[in-house]
Amino acid sequence: MSKDTIAVRQGEELDLDALERFLRHSIHELPEEPLEVLQFSGGHSNLTYQVKIGEWEAVLRKPPLGPVAPKAHDMEREFRILSEIHEMFPPAPKPLLFSKGEEVVGSPFFLMERKHGIVVDTSFPEGTEVTQDLCRQISSEMVNQLVRLHAIDYKKTGLSEISRPDGFMERQVQGWISRYDRSKTDDIAEVKHLTTWLSVHIPKNETASMIHYDYKLNNSMFDHRLNTMTGLFDWEMSTVGDPLADLGVAMGYWIEADDPDLLKTGLGKPPVTTMEGFYTRNQFIEEYAKKSGRDVSLINFYLTFAYFKLAVICQQIYYRYKKGQTQDPRFSQFNSFVKSLIVHASHTAFGR
Repeated sequence: MSKDTIAVRQGEELDLDALERFLRHSIHELPEEPLEVLQFSGGHSNLTYQVKIGEWEAVLRKPPLGPVAPKAHDMEREFRILSEIHEMFPPAPKPLLFSKGEEVVGSPFFLMERKHGIVVDTSFPEGTEVTQDLCRQISSEMVNQLVRLHAIDYKKTGLSEISRPDGFMERQVQGWISRYDRSKTDDIAEVKHLTTWLSVHIPKNETASMIHYDYKLNNSMFDHRLNTMTGLFDWEMSTVGDPLADLGVAMGYWIEADDPDLLKTGLGKPPVTTMEGFYTRNQFIEEYAKKSGRDVSLINFYLTFAYFKLAVICQQIYYRYKKGQTQDPRFSQFNSFVKSLIVHASHTAFGR
């Protein structure tokens, strides 16, 4: 068992016999050893497993248990995105196969290559000499790869067929407001004022690029020296859209030392970005602007929207927990985190 995997959580087990039969039918010349399955410990949305037969290994991704929001957790779409992008953007894992999968794991799923490296989240690996230079290097590489992704000519891929860049931000704002309304559980006073502000202040940005839309440190994998990004995961939300929306989402996850306590600890321990040496959000944004040549003068809107979008994602998860569709105890206090994000988004919007 590697440091990023755990035994499969209770209630999230796979039918190993059905899965092994499928793998041996679909993939030729697999070793004779039995199938072994572990679960990746990170993530709060899709379920991700390490599947291994002897020396052969892959990663299996499937939707969470229970009913899911419309258009969410589209495994076939994520598989297609990876199929189009991985040769142009090496950190993207190579997809291996997609299956409707109802008779195999109870839902559609896909397999992709298993990358190996270091994922940094709330701490560094034991024995790492953590210096300010190292933290700056990681920050710089995160900027570089985001700029690199946004520079890809998406028109040379098939992504135009599954994306609608025109009117992207209008659809995003109204769509995420609707998602919040459908999954609402608690009354939060700031929501009405915030959603009205977002609707009124949508920027008219004509630029479109390939965006990841869940770009954050713990979705990234680095080489053993922590110099180079070797993997970028969770492409579920990826599309062609406003690159500043991608930057905003990245900064919504980029927590600073002086952020409110609940923002720092809402998903557990504070991330390493609170440590000295990591870029501040402003430094990250300024370096992105310099390296990409993009105008970031309206980034406050995108950051406000990012906090709201993250609040809605957490609200959808909490709604599923509240309805008994998932029993994962990590989700039991998500309503407090949702409120904190809504309040913080309001402060970001109105400058308080």
